[in-house]
Amino acid sequence: YVHGHQYGSADGLNLQQIYEAGPGFENLIDHPSWYEKVKYFVGGEGSFDFHHGPLFIDENFANLRGPGEAIGIHSGGHHTSKRNQFRFHNGHFMNGQINVLVALTDIGPGDGGTMVIPGSHKSNFPPPAYDEHSIGLGGSADAIIGAEEIHMDAGDALIFVDTICHGSARRSVKGDRRVVVYRYGPSWGIFRFGYRPSPELLERLTPARREIVWPHEVMERSPQK
Repeated sequence: YVHGHQYGSADGLNLQQIYEAGPGFENLIDHPSWYEKVKYFVGGEGSFDFHHGPLFIDENFANLRGPGEAIGIHSGGHHTSKRNQFRFHNGHFMNGQINVLVALTDIGPGDGGTMVIPGSHKSNFPPPAYDEHSIGLGGSADAIIGAEEIHMDAGDALIFVDTICHGSARRSVKGDRRVVVYRYGPSWGIFRFGYRPSPELLERLTPARREIVWPHEVMERSPQK
């Protein structure tokens, strides 16, 4: 049930639905190191956002990125997508998507680390040279003004709102940069791509994890209309 996938031609290999790969990845669904923090930043408690549960994972994958590979800059407050909006209202965060990126290898200089532009999640304008370094064009975030590269030790987790402009530096050393990414949003969401959790996964998950992976109760009716 794990599926190979790429966003572009030079950004590495994604292994989508990585929580299907065994207990080590299942444990990341509601890992105590970040679960409550993600709930806080997604927000929505007491509203319809919690109608099906506290959270929903709409995409999860491992990424392997080798020498010369990178992912271009993307997202930013100037975009109007509801899916990844940043919102703070009446003292509460109400964000469309919070990402957790976990380093499986050390990521230092030359390793192709994640890059972000601080404050860009609140901007109404794209950063300079955004189009020239955008995702899907084989670019990287290296030369973007204001972008900061984040170095991590294996096992570190980076939490960020998807609205912030982000991408990666280009990997310039041997070997692979290896990370996993879990994207969380409100319970009414649906999968970014056409994937669905397998019956085997749903059967073995705890009730709490099952609610995050598949919060929607199917209304069994015949005919279904």
